[in-house]
Amino acid sequence: MPYLQTDVTKVTTRVLQNMKLHGEKIAMLTAYDYSMARLLDDAKIDVVLVGDSAANVMEGYQTTLPITLEEMIVYGASVARAIKRALVVVDMPFGTYQGNSKLALASAIRIMKETGADAVKLEGGEEVLESIQRILSAGIPVMGHLGLTPQSINKFGTYAVRATDQEEADRLKKDALILQEAGCFALVLEKIPAALAAEVSNTLKIPTIGIGAGSAVDGQVLVLQDMLGITQQFTPRYLRTYGSFGADISNAIRQYITDVKAVNFPNEKEQY
Repeated sequence: MPYLQTDVTKVTTRVLQNMKLHGEKIAMLTAYDYSMARLLDDAKIDVVLVGDSAANVMEGYQTTLPITLEEMIVYGASVARAIKRALVVVDMPFGTYQGNSKLALASAIRIMKETGADAVKLEGGEEVLESIQRILSAGIPVMGHLGLTPQSINKFGTYAVRATDQEEADRLKKDALILQEAGCFALVLEKIPAALAAEVSNTLKIPTIGIGAGSAVDGQVLVLQDMLGITQQFTPRYLRTYGSFGADISNAIRQYITDVKAVNFPNEKEQY
């Protein structure tokens, strides 16, 4: 039996560290609302990420940049109210930590106090080190994020795989060690070569969680709506869909419309 399934009723940062030590993979998915979060927790997901990807899948933006701290707090609180077992991590949105460590701490404190989450996540390496250190000084756990960092899309100009050249790969490896040394409890590696992700994971003592980073990392994360087949237009190579719920929902809605217009709903048993 896996270590986590037999010994843990509440996932913590320490539990994730033990999972890495025991070689048990970490399963992480996003959630943005109470109902979905309950389903994830009942299924014994290890980590629930309240991602700034809510900007895309919940609000219809093309990038993650527009979402606000207030919106992330609403999503985070909705999810945290549903969770009993999983570790809940909330993304710090663009503009709440870059270049201002005092603002970063204030933003992180608001997230922790107003959502009931267990940790925060932010993107970047050495350039956000001061913000990470200030947040950690308040006792708030921080998950890092390297590789493709969507909040920097305007700098990158593309969602292509990152760190394919030696210079960027070396910088990523350096940043990973910097984040570990600073005190981050885990690190997301997004859309980087599998061999590089494996090297980083083997070097670090803290867990790595990949998305488009191969199988040698310590865990995996996907956006829930993507893996359920709800966001049907999004089909990157790394995405495996575990259902066709988008089509199922559309069919259910069409059947409801048909039943209403044909006066088949409600029937005699469905009224008072």
